[in-house]
Amino acid sequence: MSTEPVALLADEDELIDGQYRDRPQLRPILDAVLAALPELGAVTVQARSTLVSLVTPRRTFDVVQATTKSRVDLGLRLEDVQPEGRLLPAKNLGQATMRIPLTGPDEIDDEVLRWLRLAYEQNSAPAPPPKPAARPAKAIGSMTVVIEGTELPGRTCAPERDGVVRRDVHVALMTRDKDRASLVIPGNPFRATEPAPADSSAVRWEAAVTVRPGENGYDFGGPYVRGARDDRHLGLTWGELPGDGTMRTFRGAKLRLIDIPPGLIAEAMSPGNRLVGRVRLTDPRGNPVCARLHPPYLTWSAEPAQ
Repeated sequence: MSTEPVALLADEDELIDGQYRDRPQLRPILDAVLAALPELGAVTVQARSTLVSLVTPRRTFDVVQATTKSRVDLGLRLEDVQPEGRLLPAKNLGQATMRIPLTGPDEIDDEVLRWLRLAYEQNSAPAPPPKPAARPAKAIGSMTVVIEGTELPGRTCAPERDGVVRRDVHVALMTRDKDRASLVIPGNPFRATEPAPADSSAVRWEAAVTVRPGENGYDFGGPYVRGARDDRHLGLTWGELPGDGTMRTFRGAKLRLIDIPPGLIAEAMSPGNRLVGRVRLTDPRGNPVCARLHPPYLTWSAEPAQ
């Protein structure tokens, strides 16, 4: 990591001093982030009253904010990236989509620098010209998908590095179907249907998925399907229920339909059959599973409808 400092204008330096005046022990975290910038390329540092924005020649790719007196949030503007490990959803961090909480400069390790470089690269490249929307192929049928979840983590957990304890945790299937009983997810076009307490012995959801021809097998659609064509998946979401008709989500998991062998899809679509996904819902640390799921946490099979 480069140790060359980034030069700041006097006004910017004063703004930053104000951000860390009552939390000087956190200033070395910002300094360590700034020291890493020369290796990325051209970066402009823009100080505000509450945060520091880092800008490529194209647009902002990162913000640094002393969120509490014991934590700095490194906010990253990342596309097509889901929360995983230390990478958490960003809230109230400008245009950042993800954040990494930091409590000391030694936490800016190779993993953090990789995410920082990815954010820089994604926001430096020229925006691709818009492509005309491809007309979806004609549907060849509908498939019933059953999701059966076991080994749930419990109603209380603390999956994040900042130590926030989640209580009254539930898990739900995501959908755009407003006719099915569901809860609103603030800021998300999808809703949380049939939320189940995370201390249940088992959970189950059923969804209809439209199947079309795809480039390498099948493509999928319908109100339960999320993602671009190369990332079609069903989504599970974890959250707390404040009792106001919403679900305050903090973590999600992908069950990728696009990964299923075409032969298994064809078998599941045959009369009297269905596709069954069995999910282990607790990760090795005892927290809710998240991000893209793989075996042994997710297995698919074609089975007769009961």
